[in-house]
Amino acid sequence: MADMAERLEKARKYVSEKAGLRPALGIVLGSGLGGFVSRAKIVSEVPYADIPGFPQSTVEGHKGQFVFGYLGSTPVVIMQGRVHYYEGYPMEDVVMPARLMGLLGAETLLLTNASGGINSGLSAGDIMLITDHIAVFVPNPLLGRNADMLGTRFPDMSEVYDTGLRNAVIKAADELGIDLKQGVYCQLTGPSYETPAEVRMLGMLGADAVGMSTAVEAIAARHMGMKVCGISLVTNMAAGISQNKLSHEEVKQAADAAGQKFGDLLEKVFADM
Repeated sequence: MADMAERLEKARKYVSEKAGLRPALGIVLGSGLGGFVSRAKIVSEVPYADIPGFPQSTVEGHKGQFVFGYLGSTPVVIMQGRVHYYEGYPMEDVVMPARLMGLLGAETLLLTNASGGINSGLSAGDIMLITDHIAVFVPNPLLGRNADMLGTRFPDMSEVYDTGLRNAVIKAADELGIDLKQGVYCQLTGPSYETPAEVRMLGMLGADAVGMSTAVEAIAARHMGMKVCGISLVTNMAAGISQNKLSHEEVKQAADAAGQKFGDLLEKVFADM
């Protein structure tokens, strides 16, 4: 953790000099959702490749840069492309971007993702507000010696996803006429999609949707005291529920199709926090 603290400080110093503003809100854009950046008044762009000691995204559809600007009157930093555990990074690297956004000044973190629907009440194209998560199938990002500069050794996780933010999303969805779903999200490691037997198991455990990101970032953010909101775009139904074979191309196509209403919802909630 001493090494990570040093890396974070070097990255923070470099990015803060390039940013042009102090963000109040951090946004992580999931697969196929990078187009949301066009809604912001952009001040600066900082490629991950230019940041000292920063992990690089290798997934198609993840551009790989921080975008600083304004969403309405809210100063934001948008992570256009995230890194995943399945790319071979240690978990401390996977959550480094979330931690960096907190150190840059963001007190609230909005996490978005593309997910597979498990609950039969969900359909491809649905937007699901994350009410809670299951992260026991991936390494906890807080393993190892605690970084006291970031947070306490044993952080409380009884309310990972902030109630006030969730209520704001529900209200905005109602005003926009969006049929917002709510549910529990489960993170697995990937990169393979789940088997039908695994999907049945997750359903019995209480998961409504499944994906390969988000929960560990939420844990790291809460460790730092940030408020967290999670919104998932259900891009397909999981194996065994849908008879179609799963593919990353299908995920991107579904995200593109739902991008307008997804963007409208995010902008309405967070443009003037």
